[in-house]
This record gives sequence, C-alpha cells and structure tokens, in this order.
Amino acid sequence: MKIELWNKPEELFFLTLKNALKVPGVKVEREKFLTNQLNKHYSTEVVKLAVQTNPASAGIPIEAIDKLAKSCIKNETNQVTGISAIAGFPGGVAAYGTIPADIAQYYAHVLRILQKLIYLYGWNELFELEDDADDETMNQLTLFIGVMFGVHTANATITKLAKSAAVQLQKDLAKKPLTKGTVYPIVNKVARTVGIKMTKDTFSKSASKVIPVAGAVLSGGLTFATYRPMANRLKKHLRELPIADVDFYKSNAETGTIIIDFEEILEAEFEEIEDDAKAENKR
Repeated sequence: MKIELWNKPEELFFLTLKNALKVPGVKVEREKFLTNQLNKHYSTEVVKLAVQTNPASAGIPIEAIDKLAKSCIKNETNQVTGISAIAGFPGGVAAYGTIPADIAQYYAHVLRILQKLIYLYGWNELFELEDDADDETMNQLTLFIGVMFGVHTANATITKLAKSAAVQLQKDLAKKPLTKGTVYPIVNKVARTVGIKMTKDTFSKSASKVIPVAGAVLSGGLTFATYRPMANRLKKHLRELPIADVDFYKSNAETGTIIIDFEEILEAEFEEIEDDAKAENKR
C-alpha cells in the first residue's frame, strides 16, 4: 500500500472497502440468512413474509430480533478475533491485493456483521452476490460503516433513509435516494472521518507486530476491543428506526413517498467520532 494514501484518508477507506469486498465469503445472502435465523422460531408463513418484506412487517418483535443480533455479533467477533491473532505474528499473513490481509479480513467481517444486522432490522439486499458493488451500494455501505464508527452525520442520514424505506417497502428503495448528487458530500465526509480512524488503527496494528507472540495477543485483543463496540453501535441505532418497529407497520398511519432532504444534514455541524468505550457503555 502506498504511503501517499495515508495522507488521503477517504481514498484509504474506499480502497480498504473494495479489497474487503474481494475476500471470499464476505457477502451475506439476505434470503438464506433470514430463513436460517428465523425458521427455528417462526412458522413458514411468517418467515416467508419476513423475507418478502422484513421481519418487523411480518410481526416479529424487536426483542426477538435483538437476541438473534446479539448471537450474530458474538459469532462474528469470535471469528475476527482469531484471524487478527494469527495475523499478529510477524509475517503472519500476506497482503490481500493492495491492503494487508489482516486489515482486509477485518473489514470483511465488519461488512458481514453489517449485512446481518441490517437484514435482521429490516433493510433490503445490499447487492446481488454475483455482482460488484455499484456506486449506490458503496455509498450505503459507507454510511452504515460510519454509524459503526460513531459518525453522527451517518446516523442522521441512515435515519432519514430508514423512514423512507419503512413507508414504502420496495426493492432498492433505500438505494435510490443515494443516486442524488447532494448525498455525495455526506458520504465523502463520512469516508474521510472513518479513514482517519482506520489510518491510526493500521499504524497501531503494524507496530504490534515487532513483538512476536505478544503481538498476536495484542492484535486479537485490539480487535475484540474495537469490533464488538462497532457492531453494538450499529445494532443500537438500527433497532430504534421505524423500519424495525412492528407498531409502525401495524398502525399503517403513513403512506406514499418520503422526500429526503440531504441538504439539511449537510448544513448541520459535522460531529466527531464517538469512542468505543462510550459505545460499550451504551449497549
């Protein structure tokens, strides 16, 4: 990876994201995932409706979704911690594309838990498994990752998208507003903010590798300390949105299309990242 990228955090972010998307197994098929998660607890009819619309629309309470989400976070955290510990040995893994393999694999697991959580809490398929992520999908991924990193502007944008998606459950509905030019400055700011944090983490992980064995323990511990709070932060935000609220669908009080004003978000003060310790205290 060229050192110049560390001076351009938004480019580092997008490069890392693109390399993470190349890691085998990174993409989660929504229909298969939801079916596997729900069929042990609900009837075939309820599971089918949850897949066709979303779990909340099918009447599945948020408390049940929370339990499934917690289990998914635990499983993915255990997997990514093991990968990071192995990578902590000097020369433990080779580079994956233009990004070190441990970094690419770490963010592949970030993407995996991201997909699992948004599907449980009501969002549509991000991308077809055989296709590369298009610009709209990359924008949406950036915003969700921004939420995971505690970027408050990302939270505000996702909240507006969720209101639109909850009102009108249609394929790709949440993506369509992201084609608008006004969302680009928001996405770019989120990418830059996250990229700065990624740069610091990359230097930290690289420094730990100068100490054999102890470096592996440190890398694994660092991963546990950062990955789980990020996943819990996304979980907390998603569960509070109308798209995950059973009562929202029961009331059926609103119909039609929601107009999303991205300019309002862009004009707001761009707040700093929330730290991981605060995220753990809130979960």
